[in-house]
Amino acid sequence: MPNSIVLEPIFERDFLPGNYGFRPGRGCKDALREVDQWLKAGSTWVVDVDLESYFDTIPKAPLLARVAEKVSDGTLLDLLQRFLDQEILEGMQQWTPLAGVPQGSVLSPLLSNRYLHPLDRVVAQAGYQMVRYGDDLVLLCRTQAEAEAALALVQDWTLQHGLRLHPEKTRIVDSSQGGYGFAFLGYRFARGRRYVRWKSLMALRDKIRQKTGRTRSGSLEHIITELNPMLRGWFNYFKHARFPIFRTIDGFVRRRLRALLRKREKRPSFGGSRQDHQRWPNAFFAAHGLFTLHEAYVQARQSR
Repeated sequence: MPNSIVLEPIFERDFLPGNYGFRPGRGCKDALREVDQWLKAGSTWVVDVDLESYFDTIPKAPLLARVAEKVSDGTLLDLLQRFLDQEILEGMQQWTPLAGVPQGSVLSPLLSNRYLHPLDRVVAQAGYQMVRYGDDLVLLCRTQAEAEAALALVQDWTLQHGLRLHPEKTRIVDSSQGGYGFAFLGYRFARGRRYVRWKSLMALRDKIRQKTGRTRSGSLEHIITELNPMLRGWFNYFKHARFPIFRTIDGFVRRRLRALLRKREKRPSFGGSRQDHQRWPNAFFAAHGLFTLHEAYVQARQSR
């Protein structure tokens, strides 16, 4: 497989500032910060772009041509061709995909960035503000007319380059008004505020359930030791969301732990929520070192 360490500095010289995905020294928080800045500056008309099955539909030949614009080493290009032509084994069937890049490789995000770089350039030259993280991208405009023109530009470019916009998920929204707003990198932006996207919250709850099953083994201290890094990491990413969500998550975690402890004591599972709270109050879990998102939020506000 071609070495991404060789290709990355070659492509990095061309990548534009609005491209934040899978790049050294850049990340989701930087992209979110720029979106915030444009919204506060009055660019509240947002083109929420969804590239349908992007990684699976990148045309191979044009992608190789994009790489060849910057790389002349025939051996490296040949290795890249073999990488893209890897066969897929699913059950008893094996085939070579006609398009797309193999996912799971450190090289795939770099190649996907390279393929969308001309779109970044076209949008910038047209004077529109776009923030992109991989295939997740939004254009921030000051008027509806500007947003419609920006969307038309993106539609034309994707059509010419073998990509598709999802007809239902790609839309224009005035984020300053009521309603859902738009989603970007796990957050939902609406009326000048950030919220945790429902999908992000459900994903966290599923992870908590996996670690707090009533029949799982291990001491309470061990379970809390597993939970804390996940809860702390989630808080650090979503700490700019509206804070009532943190109390909700804290309550959910403690209910799961109480149900686990109740099961171990062979107590009945009905009508015991008040008794459980008395038997294992919030302070009990705090004494065992459980990370509390709401307390972390309060401390962060005080420090600011």
